[in-house]
Amino acid sequence: MSSTLGRNAPDRTDYRDGSVDRFPESEDAPERPDEQRPDTAMDDDEIRAVVARLSRPHRTGGRVIERATLMAEGSDFDAVIAWIEAHGGEPEVAAAPRSRGGLHSARLSAPADATPLRFIIPAGALR
Repeated sequence: MSSTLGRNAPDRTDYRDGSVDRFPESEDAPERPDEQRPDTAMDDDEIRAVVARLSRPHRTGGRVIERATLMAEGSDFDAVIAWIEAHGGEPEVAAAPRSRGGLHSARLSAPADATPLRFIIPAGALR
């Protein structure tokens, strides 16, 4: 029994570990999203514009920006976080959950090394 799937399947490279390269190297292959060009490094003004656009007012008078928003933006996440920290921004400390008691209450609390969900930016950092 012969299958026509092999003849009609798109060209691709099968690797020994079972992974498949769906974009073989050629001039008409689309650019892979995980590859970043070294010439696309963001400068200070570009990062400031991204942070100003994505942040919202905070009760302290500064601004707050969500970690998920930065990741969804698609810009250089590490560079933006480094910029925020260099300009006095700090991760928001999550409030400790109230203990409800009981045998398994310790398992329900958040771990001490949890990733911050928001970053607080001081009032003068975006000027």
